[in-house]
Amino acid sequence: MMNTAYALIFGFVITVGLPLNAVSLWILLRHHSLKLPSAVFMVNLAISDLLLIVSLPMRVYYYAKGTWTFSNMTCIWVTMLFRNNIRSSSIFITFISVDRLLAVVYPLRSRHLRTSSKAWKGAALVWLIVLVVNVPESVGFLRHLSTLQNSTCFEFDAENDTSLLQNETLTMATDYFQLVLLFAMLAVNIVSTAMVLWTVQRHQNESALVKNKVNVMLIFIMNLMMFTVFFLPVSLVVFFENFRPALSCLASLNCCLDPLLYYFSFDGFWKRKEEVDMSLGRE
Repeated sequence: MMNTAYALIFGFVITVGLPLNAVSLWILLRHHSLKLPSAVFMVNLAISDLLLIVSLPMRVYYYAKGTWTFSNMTCIWVTMLFRNNIRSSSIFITFISVDRLLAVVYPLRSRHLRTSSKAWKGAALVWLIVLVVNVPESVGFLRHLSTLQNSTCFEFDAENDTSLLQNETLTMATDYFQLVLLFAMLAVNIVSTAMVLWTVQRHQNESALVKNKVNVMLIFIMNLMMFTVFFLPVSLVVFFENFRPALSCLASLNCCLDPLLYYFSFDGFWKRKEEVDMSLGRE
């Protein structure tokens, strides 16, 4: 019964998240200038979400059939795409928060920091770190799967599997790395939200005035919700292995909400690239 529910939830994410993120990516690339660092981070966030979504049909198949008929390497690839989304999304969302913080609180002093070249370098570094972390995880999971007699996937129980315990330094370390990373990113988002809220309310200088305060605060509220509702629970699975499938379903839903972040981040999400280029001098 639970497997059917998991399959339906992942199917829902595919049905809703795939068109929303594909259209959002198209709009970002066609209608918005990648000279804005926030647009660069949103493009990478959309790519991260799409990579997760293309892996979900395998999860739907597994939970619908109750067995895994593909290779162990396929299972590893699908698992890594899911974990990479949690890590890369949390960092890109934090980058968006910090970019908005600098634009609102330090609009003039931060102009040399908020450039597209620096944004692309930061995005490249994020993907590099994510891929490096994949190496020990993949090794540990592959050794674990090779010892199983039944056809299974996405179930890595360190407490009940001796083979995985033997590779604890490879697998558990990455779980704790993800948990520490998310708490650090959450702390940055909380501080950014507090500083922007304080600045918007106090209006201490002319350049801190924001035309659409509601949209600005919605960006930060959504970012905090992403962490507390979707990212942190699935990272705490290191302590609650039995809840892994349910929390994975919950975490995958973040793909359906990220397009709202793109919409609220721009005063005119549908406006043409030329209009965005003209607005660069006013930000």
